[in-house]
Amino acid sequence: MVFSSSIFLFAFLPLFLAVYFLMPKRAAKNIVLLAFSLLFYAWGEPVYVWLMILSIAFNWAFGYVISRCRKATSKKLLLILDLALNIAILGFYKYEGFLAHNINRAIGEEFIAELDLALPIGISFFTLQAITYVVDVYRGKVDAQKNPLYLGMYIAMFPQLVAGPIVRYADIEHEIDNRKVTLAGFTQGLRLFCIGLGKKVLLANTAGILADSLLPRSASEIGFIGCFSGVAAYTFQIYFDFSGYSDMAIGLGRIMGFRFAENFRYPFVSGSLTEFWRRWHISLGSWFRDYVYIPLGGSRVGKARWVRNLVIVWGLTGLWHGAAWNFVAWGLYFAAFLLLEKLFLGRWLKRVPVLGHVYVLLAALFSFVLFDAASVPAALGTAGGLLGLGGLPLWDSGALYYLRSYAPVLALAAVGSTPLPAALCRRIAAGRAGRVLDALEPAALLALLAVCTAFLVSGSANPFLYFRF
Repeated sequence: MVFSSSIFLFAFLPLFLAVYFLMPKRAAKNIVLLAFSLLFYAWGEPVYVWLMILSIAFNWAFGYVISRCRKATSKKLLLILDLALNIAILGFYKYEGFLAHNINRAIGEEFIAELDLALPIGISFFTLQAITYVVDVYRGKVDAQKNPLYLGMYIAMFPQLVAGPIVRYADIEHEIDNRKVTLAGFTQGLRLFCIGLGKKVLLANTAGILADSLLPRSASEIGFIGCFSGVAAYTFQIYFDFSGYSDMAIGLGRIMGFRFAENFRYPFVSGSLTEFWRRWHISLGSWFRDYVYIPLGGSRVGKARWVRNLVIVWGLTGLWHGAAWNFVAWGLYFAAFLLLEKLFLGRWLKRVPVLGHVYVLLAALFSFVLFDAASVPAALGTAGGLLGLGGLPLWDSGALYYLRSYAPVLALAAVGSTPLPAALCRRIAAGRAGRVLDALEPAALLALLAVCTAFLVSGSANPFLYFRF
């Protein structure tokens, strides 16, 4: 089940909200949220709901025991055991096939069976959240949650279960028992949800149709313009797919009284890739910074160790996104650029901001070639098409037809990926037309919901790219 589905919009969500708001006490609301979150997960992964319950149980137990332990060495040993268990479960389900395939290929025989396991939905996200909780208990940043059902609510919470944002326990610790639902918060959450749904259904899905029409074909078939259009469409698809889902998750949390942190902040207006990663999937970047990069020593070490730390973090970031070499290459691709920016490129980019923006857009386009490719050689073929190598024709008539058909969507996506629409709304709201805008907003949101529903009911393409993670 995904947010952009009829079963969620018109069955699951209304039923959940009705039951949730009928509960008079916060404790009952928490249990309702846990129950519906497990139902949400079981709907898509009935076989693996036990894995979610197991994760809740052992992370609660480790957190509770660590908080009661007085010996530093014992606490550290318990933390290592918990981390090992979390990583082992994630590694088995997500990386067993990848590791087995590469080991067998290296030794030339089937030494390890490739189990071809189905990936439990959201396992990368809820595993990082569980690790965050136990590590912060160990560090003394949060108190251990005494009630296992409340910790279960945090780990399994359906708004951010499938695709984030990664919510730290420290950020909602107080809200578990003390959050307040207000009319202003409810309307703000509903607005965010509808806008996120529009991003996903109208922009991401439509851009995805163009990408799927062009990228599976070879560069020689579609020409330079076809390659560029397909990669641009995929870039917009993954941005609006993920940022739209994040907006919906944050909006649902706001409706219930939780304040989840922003996950995307217009990354394509960045002047460097360092800035880009402060704006793209913010919760993941900050997680790797605080729980991997800084514990390794961060940048407060010698240059050789600092380079090592950066390569480790970005190699893991790539591997987190998928069990394939193209994802590892994708992570190391960014590691190389970030190293160059830290050493000298960043200073040059600040002197010529326009050049910095162009550099970010081109670097992002090529990065998503790697991200989407079936293999590294396939990525190199598409990248060659973007560079016009190999005597590639300028265009193909079929690709040109697709581009003309979807040009308005690409233009709308380009504008929508900048702060301009939000800035315009704020300016109107601050002026004399603000009251008119306030009066029209409910009708506009209803119209947006109706249009999205029409797209969903018509059977339009509705993929969700981040299910793979």
